[in-house]
Amino acid sequence: MNQETDLEKGFEALRQGKFILVYDNDDREGEIDMIIASEFVTPKSIATMRNDAGGLICNCISSKFCDEINLPFMVDIMAAATEKYPNLAELAPNDIPYDERSSFSIWVNHRKSFTGVTDHDRAMTISEMAKMFKDGKFDEFGKTFRSPGHVCLLRGAVDTVKNRRGHTEIGLAMCEMAGVTPVCVVCEMMDGETGQATSFDDAKKYAEENDLVLLRGNDIIKKYLEEY
Repeated sequence: MNQETDLEKGFEALRQGKFILVYDNDDREGEIDMIIASEFVTPKSIATMRNDAGGLICNCISSKFCDEINLPFMVDIMAAATEKYPNLAELAPNDIPYDERSSFSIWVNHRKSFTGVTDHDRAMTISEMAKMFKDGKFDEFGKTFRSPGHVCLLRGAVDTVKNRRGHTEIGLAMCEMAGVTPVCVVCEMMDGETGQATSFDDAKKYAEENDLVLLRGNDIIKKYLEEY
């Protein structure tokens, strides 16, 4: 594998609205995510992630956009609510085996969606949010979306992979380097036979069969740190 060539292919795939596959690393989750730039998401994209990946479909948002709409981490929301609901304090995610902090925020639906969970509804929620960020219409967040919903929002770390090295940040770093709006969808690839994450070898086979680029997170991180 030529790392530089594969990365360039990954950038071009994101620009064209295609999926890339990204393995974080052996010392973290050890999982492969399907990743696509949110501005290009369609109902077919959602169906592909449901059927071929099977994990949680999440919309990752760069920290600068999160700051613009004042989007909090879920743990901060729960901490703020503990005075009224003290049992929430017992749920603090302080024992995550592979990370120090979760990137989870709130769940939303587009206000024009019906149930919010269909391929059409989730694609609309995701793509319209990316468009809102791209157009800088941050004051329309509450007017356009409602919560709770069926699209999980993940808040990217400040300076992405410089401060956290999860799929959230790796995907956002890829978007930034590719020159697309730094909002992306990630979905873990699951193995229905083993009940575990899809292996690297099986993901490689899937990538070859579907003409997709498979990248290693460490290569993406290295490239980002070199350029930024």
